[in-house]
Amino acid sequence: MSTLALSLPAQALTAATELHYVLSSDGRHVTRSGRCSAPLLPQPGRTGETVAVVPPRQLSWQRVTLPQGALAQRQRLRAVLEGLLEEQLLDDPAQLHFALPPEAVAGVPLWVAVCDRAWLQGALHALEAAGHRVDRIVPAHAPGPTASGQPECTVIGTPEEASAVLAGMGPEQAVTLLPLPAPGLPAPGLTALLPPSASVRAEPAVAALAERLFGQAVPLLSQDEALLAAASGPWDLAQFDLVNNGRQRALRWLGTGINALWRAPQWRAARWALGLLALLQVAALNLWAWQDARVLASQQAAARAVLQQAFPQVKLVVDAPVQMRKEVALLRQQTGVLDERDLEPLLAAAASVLPADQIPTRIDYAEGALRLSGLTLTEAQRTALAPPLAARGLRASQQDGALVLQPAGATP
Repeated sequence: MSTLALSLPAQALTAATELHYVLSSDGRHVTRSGRCSAPLLPQPGRTGETVAVVPPRQLSWQRVTLPQGALAQRQRLRAVLEGLLEEQLLDDPAQLHFALPPEAVAGVPLWVAVCDRAWLQGALHALEAAGHRVDRIVPAHAPGPTASGQPECTVIGTPEEASAVLAGMGPEQAVTLLPLPAPGLPAPGLTALLPPSASVRAEPAVAALAERLFGQAVPLLSQDEALLAAASGPWDLAQFDLVNNGRQRALRWLGTGINALWRAPQWRAARWALGLLALLQVAALNLWAWQDARVLASQQAAARAVLQQAFPQVKLVVDAPVQMRKEVALLRQQTGVLDERDLEPLLAAAASVLPADQIPTRIDYAEGALRLSGLTLTEAQRTALAPPLAARGLRASQQDGALVLQPAGATP
């Protein structure tokens, strides 16, 4: 995955501010580097990421121990940090941005990165306005083990404003920034701070100064290599309110991508493909509907044919099933065949299932429903009626104190 790593300036970032950047196609080797303003920065590609690197002068590191359960309450975590750091900070905590280390654990001492919130938010907004969505924010140097596994001293800056960055000095030491030459701290004093296994490096602009201070040749560390090394670190300072801003930037980036897909010339072939796919889908749906309509029409024609073959006197078929039922009922009436909805079958069914001591005081019959009033059936007796009636295709219901018998498929 390609990576665009850029170093944030110490001053407020504007459209005219020049930034040092490195573009890498694999995140490990420099593909392109230089200095330019934010609108002229190269794009890392659709699958790449943009990483903003915070210089050591813009960060301070504070040691805290989070109480148990603090990490589970993400919405109150910032308030917890403000309370823990209030006495250690010179500035108002509300004006500062905090970031926890990766895989932070409550109950053990850990380092918290602190920087000016307005400065960081302003830099992110300026980059976004220039068309660059920052995916991660990382420190140039972070506490903990270094990439070499040894304590490191990196001389950075310019001959007029040089500093030594001490990292990897142990779990009790964060990142230490010492101006060079520091007042009252000559080169022997600086050398005494470093263990014998410490690795000393210097940026090309201050290599001569580093060699003079340490009295030995110092390996060079280019700014491009330092940026890529920082971009590959595990830290991400985009936390708390910056996480929400990142989501908003992601949504706007998604909208920009959709607009590019709709208008950009390089996506013309994809747009044609999507259009053809949509047309094929519509054609397939229309074909499916046409086939279903043909099947339905053939079934309706078959039903009409059965009706007119059985009852030739029916000339106009509107609803074949309904007309078939009417013709069958009329035929039963003409031939004297009883239907399940007639009074006699319903009375016979009631006589076969009712207890001998239960005699109705009133019998009503209307539209295929037999209504028996005056019965004093218990709940158990009414429940016992259901199985034998169901065997005859009937059902019983209680309506206004009367027992109503009717075919199972009839509407109550």
